[in-house]
Amino acid sequence: MSPRSIGVVMNGVTGRMGYRQHLVRSVLAINEQGGVALSDGERVLLRPVLVGRSAAKLGRLAADHGIADWTTDLDAALADDDNLIYFDAQVTQARVKAVLKAIEAGKHIYAEKPTAETVEDALALAEAAAAKGVKNGVVQDKLFLPGLLKLKRLIDGGFFGRILSVRGEFGYWVFEGDWQAAQRPSWNYRAEDGGGIVLDMFPHWAYVLENLFGRVTSVYAQAVTHIPERVDEQGETYTATADDAAYGVFELEGGIIAQINSSWSVRVNRDELVEFQVDGTHGSAVAGLRNCRFQHRAATPKPVWNPDLPVTARFRDDWQEVPDNSEFDNGFKIQWEMFVRHVLEDAPFPHDFASGARGVRLAELGLRSSAEGRRLAVEP
Repeated sequence: MSPRSIGVVMNGVTGRMGYRQHLVRSVLAINEQGGVALSDGERVLLRPVLVGRSAAKLGRLAADHGIADWTTDLDAALADDDNLIYFDAQVTQARVKAVLKAIEAGKHIYAEKPTAETVEDALALAEAAAAKGVKNGVVQDKLFLPGLLKLKRLIDGGFFGRILSVRGEFGYWVFEGDWQAAQRPSWNYRAEDGGGIVLDMFPHWAYVLENLFGRVTSVYAQAVTHIPERVDEQGETYTATADDAAYGVFELEGGIIAQINSSWSVRVNRDELVEFQVDGTHGSAVAGLRNCRFQHRAATPKPVWNPDLPVTARFRDDWQEVPDNSEFDNGFKIQWEMFVRHVLEDAPFPHDFASGARGVRLAELGLRSSAEGRRLAVEP
């Protein structure tokens, strides 16, 4: 049976994330493996239709990858009935208007997070998609990281006993752009352009906490701008108006306390760029992007505080690695395949716009908590 193809309008793939993870490592990778496998054995190829503002960038990208269809006219791409899915990886500020257009055109929508800058807009997208009857999904890639999949294996197996706390560390030093080029675009550091680490990362923490440990019931956050001036892509100095670090405490249903530090102004002294330590009555684990280490209570050492003597114990040596036990594919690609199956055969896909709106809500409450200096409840 030869595979059929469906058109996928991809808006924002000239950006770093849209290009690397979604176009190259997901859509094109899916086609290279023969398409998305459906439950009846049929395979479906994805025909990307690239959309953006720069004809020159789109033309070069399309030529580099042998892609036939590209345009700067979003309306024309949405008018084509062969294009079933609209994907949005634009800057957050541009997302709502384009997604609403795609919903009105009857396309099924898959979007990067955050789905909007405000809860009001995020909920409006969810309501519009439901009213139109189109399927919708938001990228929640961290759930498919090998390290977190191994962590979930421990949770599902009852390893921790009663989970007490979660401590997360995320971030790295993003250069200011003067003597070394910045690794992130300058709009990330301008609030007026939708930047800020709270809006970027709190939606991630919302779905990670919700799916692994439980619903967030309250948040206390301190958002700060550690680096007040940066240099943009044109070499011009600009004022950083958005937060580049956030220190959050989240209470979860069941009494679990999560503390997560997020920073683009921190130098890495850990094994991976993000790590979560989970402590429970029966054991603990530390999960990163790919690896997960654990320590059972029976193998827990008994340290004694004595600052007058040198520490001879190597505490890391007392931890074991969770084995792979399976092959781990690219998390973005896995979620693309799930969404295509959701569109074509109504396979489950829980990561919808309502879930995305909960992430935006946590970010909004985090910023408000920081501004008001108090803990805020997160309503169900």
